[in-house]
Amino acid sequence: MIKKIDHIGIAVKDLTETLKLYEGMLGLKAVDTEVVEEQKVKTAFLPIGDSEVELLESTAPDGPIAKFIDKNGQGVQHIAFRVDNLEQRLAELKEKGVRLIDEKPRRGAGGAKIAFLHPKSTYGVLIELCERD
Repeated sequence: MIKKIDHIGIAVKDLTETLKLYEGMLGLKAVDTEVVEEQKVKTAFLPIGDSEVELLESTAPDGPIAKFIDKNGQGVQHIAFRVDNLEQRLAELKEKGVRLIDEKPRRGAGGAKIAFLHPKSTYGVLIELCERD
């Protein structure tokens, strides 16, 4: 079912400032910065091997990332697993009783199809499933 860890999402208050750390001090390089209006977020992806770190900055005070930071502070917000046939995986998980945030895939950064599993079904971890072409 799971092919690999696709990325780890990190909620940040200021993407530009955070990139100074990841690029300047850690030597990583952002390959893509994108605003995803539907999710009220600006993202930057930094490849590491065959996975990535995704930095997420809210574009609105009522966005999910802003709410996460208000509640938890900056830090790891989710872990994303790469899957094939996301629709089928969601149906299988729902059948097994896993609580889904997204019953159908939606568009994510980089053109991926994504869906989230509710942390109450995953021992407190927000899990994203993503499918990429």
